[in-house]
Amino acid sequence: MLYLLLLLTHLFAALIFIGTVFFEVLILGSLHRQLPARVMVLVEQGVGLRARALMPWVLLALFGAGLGMVWLRYLPVLAAPLASSFGTLLSLKLALAASVLLHFLVTMARMRWGSVSARYIRWVHLSLFAHMVAIVLLAKGMFYLSW
Repeated sequence: MLYLLLLLTHLFAALIFIGTVFFEVLILGSLHRQLPARVMVLVEQGVGLRARALMPWVLLALFGAGLGMVWLRYLPVLAAPLASSFGTLLSLKLALAASVLLHFLVTMARMRWGSVSARYIRWVHLSLFAHMVAIVLLAKGMFYLSW
């Protein structure tokens, strides 16, 4: 029962995080050509404020539940990650997840220091977008691919 609770928490937190990243890349990214610059600045500021308030909690739930799932079920698999396709794909997924967390922490630190440019934010969003696609593919592949 605890594993199911962790799994559902992990899935819903992933849904929120991935949805936010996809929205920012696929929707907001294309609005720059359609809206005046002053309007885009206001939209991006509003989205940014909401994301900065929400995302720490979403990431806490995502990573907390993910670590709980690893602890309850996957530690034996990770003891020898190359011994199975599942272990290999899970290890790759965890490495990408660690990179996502590092992206977030570095971005939060840069925001505190006032050294975040629009170019940097765009790069982070595109990088996270690529990470999310890979993580989703690995998450599904863990259960459907074997060698």
